[in-house]
Amino acid sequence: MDVVGGLLDGPRARGAFLLRVHLRAPWSLRLQDESPLTLVPVLRGSAWIGPPAPTADDPGEHLGPGDVAVLRGGGVYVVADSPTTAPQIVIGPEPDVCRPVEGVPSRMRELGARTWGNDLDGETVLLTGTYLTDSAVGRRVLRTLPARSVVRRGEVDPVLVDLLAREITQDLPGQDAAGDRLLDLILLSCLRSRLAHPGAPGWYRAGGDPVVGAVLRRVHDDPAHPWTLEGLAREAGLSRAAFARRFTALVGEPPVTYLTGWRLDLAADLLLDPDATLASVARAVGYGSPYALSAAFTRVRGVSPSEHRRRVLAGDCGTTQLDPVAL
Repeated sequence: MDVVGGLLDGPRARGAFLLRVHLRAPWSLRLQDESPLTLVPVLRGSAWIGPPAPTADDPGEHLGPGDVAVLRGGGVYVVADSPTTAPQIVIGPEPDVCRPVEGVPSRMRELGARTWGNDLDGETVLLTGTYLTDSAVGRRVLRTLPARSVVRRGEVDPVLVDLLAREITQDLPGQDAAGDRLLDLILLSCLRSRLAHPGAPGWYRAGGDPVVGAVLRRVHDDPAHPWTLEGLAREAGLSRAAFARRFTALVGEPPVTYLTGWRLDLAADLLLDPDATLASVARAVGYGSPYALSAAFTRVRGVSPSEHRRRVLAGDCGTTQLDPVAL
């Protein structure tokens, strides 16, 4: 499994918040939903996206039909017809909570199934797709994105955006799952575009190296194998010193550090399975005992596996009860 391929086992949309928005100027939305990731494709018309107070260093960006804004990490953004239009609606902190700005008139309302805005015949139509949770393996990929980025028309498959636009307003069996998977594919398309540009992370560039790339694929495919530096070097056909130098130069961190991070990212995701135990997760990611995994997890991530599980599931499911014996 390559790291980008692991995306769909990372921030996979599960019950994503999907909405089609029809707008006639003037309009302005302040987004502060604190979600880990939001995609905003433009179907028709235009929009501006930027910080609440644009500056010379960050004046914001204009979006046209086919462009997709990718918002990562729970920042605060304004999406508007113009940077000079004051926000009329605040969205968040929960993504399905919208409230008018005090003292500012707004005609925003529900316009149909998963459809919202101020005018069905408005000149601008946006989609919003919000991931309500993230995951550890996904974060490794998403860290390649800035907090706000725009993928331009032609760099994202327009067929996927059109399919999502149609799916959002339908009410058919499996509609939620179909919408989630389409949102995943649009995100994957955005990531591919981003990674094709200069400045891609070391682990991505290293994937094309005939020596280090092959080792990375082996590690990703079989994290449970008892890998050592010597074993990784043997896979590469190099001495330990030569392999470590080449790997570090390409990836940006030593091979054992990368291996540890990859295993713990996988462990963080596996721990969210209610049927998983610390012992089963330890075996799956190559640790000899639950205690070894717990010590490494706590040292690197700053929380114990059980605390990680409790925090994520509490935010994800609210009333989820954990089996105290499982961990």
